[in-house]
Amino acid sequence: MTITATAVKELRELTGAGMLDCKKALQENEGNSEKAVDWLRQKGLSKAAKKSARAATEGLISSYIHGEGRIGVLLEVNSETDFVARNQDFKDFVNDISMHIAAMNPQFVNSDEVTPEVLEKEKAVLKAKALEEGKKEEFLDKILVGQLNKWKAEICLMDQKYVKNPDVTITEYLTNTIAKIGENLVIRRFVRFELGDGLEKKQDNFADEVAQVAGLN
Repeated sequence: MTITATAVKELRELTGAGMLDCKKALQENEGNSEKAVDWLRQKGLSKAAKKSARAATEGLISSYIHGEGRIGVLLEVNSETDFVARNQDFKDFVNDISMHIAAMNPQFVNSDEVTPEVLEKEKAVLKAKALEEGKKEEFLDKILVGQLNKWKAEICLMDQKYVKNPDVTITEYLTNTIAKIGENLVIRRFVRFELGDGLEKKQDNFADEVAQVAGLN
């Protein structure tokens, strides 16, 4: 397939890898930029990949409150140095991730954190639904693998589509920011609070409200 100069340039800006390496990565992955990023990282050709191996023990614990205090997020993002933690690009990134968490309500940072209990509960729900829809028992395992992967991508922060730019995932946004700032960054943990969570109350769509504030609606 034809790999455009624009695609190569965008991949280079995202990863910091050489032009020829970026072109080869896109060729090897049929033009898929997300897979090309992973390919470069696996080959050790991405500057962001090299930075990701370095320890990140500084950073920020940031708070984000939406609107009139209906949704709150506490987020820890680590950097290598305190100097970068004071950088405006870093602060903007942390704020963007906090707003994304408020809007999209992820349950875990990444899929490795999904507990066996939560996974088995969802698997049981999906299995029962598939059987009710008339799916054959012998095909269930293959069907459930795809459905569980899709479900994990919806509830895990790093796999979610970035709310302000759905063309990239949070992982891609992080990789791009690492390349831009020049230090390893790690989204370590978060807590999301929603007013009255767990209480019986009128249901408002707070995610849509946050999206409006972000200028997405």
